[in-house]
Amino acid sequence: MSIVVEHLSKAYNGQPALKDVSFQIAKGEVVGFLGPNGAGKSTLMKILTTYLSADDGRAWVNGFDVATEARSVQKSIGYLPEHNPLYLEMYVKEYLMFISELYGATMEDVMESIQKVGLESEARKKIVQLSKGYRQRVGLAAALLHHPEVLILDEPTTGLDPNQLLDIRRLIRDLGKDRTILLSTHIMKEVESVCDRVLIINKGELVADKKLTELREGKEQIIEVEFDYRVEEAFLMKIPHVTHVKNLSGFMYEITFSHPEDMRPAVFDFAHDNQLKTLQLSRKNKNLESLFTELTGS
Repeated sequence: MSIVVEHLSKAYNGQPALKDVSFQIAKGEVVGFLGPNGAGKSTLMKILTTYLSADDGRAWVNGFDVATEARSVQKSIGYLPEHNPLYLEMYVKEYLMFISELYGATMEDVMESIQKVGLESEARKKIVQLSKGYRQRVGLAAALLHHPEVLILDEPTTGLDPNQLLDIRRLIRDLGKDRTILLSTHIMKEVESVCDRVLIINKGELVADKKLTELREGKEQIIEVEFDYRVEEAFLMKIPHVTHVKNLSGFMYEITFSHPEDMRPAVFDFAHDNQLKTLQLSRKNKNLESLFTELTGS
């Protein structure tokens, strides 16, 4: 396993930030790490990168204990923090050469890293002259200099415009072909477009660990329906295979079914049999956004 986390807990001044978190990430996986603000994402990433120590539990990165083998962990990971720390007055190539000395990397490594993240046209510019998207590329290039087996990326697309966002997503997908990536983000589409699996954390606790294919191919479906007057949720629970009913507003309801077949005909027939007029009827697959909302209460 590239990353192993066992029962990690961390508190700040008595306020829990992580509560007994455990998971494993296999070599070659690209895993999205989701959670509301303050959920504990950055805290966990800082523990994995040895920036912080845990109060309880243990973690290993590439087989190295983050508490007792910190230097070995640091050598084997590439880390891009949320606030990308760059020396803005340095030239791109100059900055990467400076960072390469810290890792014992070579000029060949610098040029390979520049090429890999698409910085060839900007390499002779000062970092201060670059757009936010290209500054993120510089941070990624620095994280790749020593050929790490694991990349830990904390909000790598924050503040990017739509075109920059697509470029960085494409880059992350390419990087994930030959290394393990743990990617923290608030953007659901980002996870759905680049990740194999998602971890969701809420109030310091891990509340979901799912492969994206499970969400896409799952049997659960959501039907949104609007009637001509208000009915009790318990009444709609009588429809076969219903697991949950929620009144969205007015006469609009969200009905969750555990069944692979399209359940819209069943809702329509139920309404007809009970003298309800169906004003609107649509199907939504259970997706990452609905799972996130359900588990975090957002």
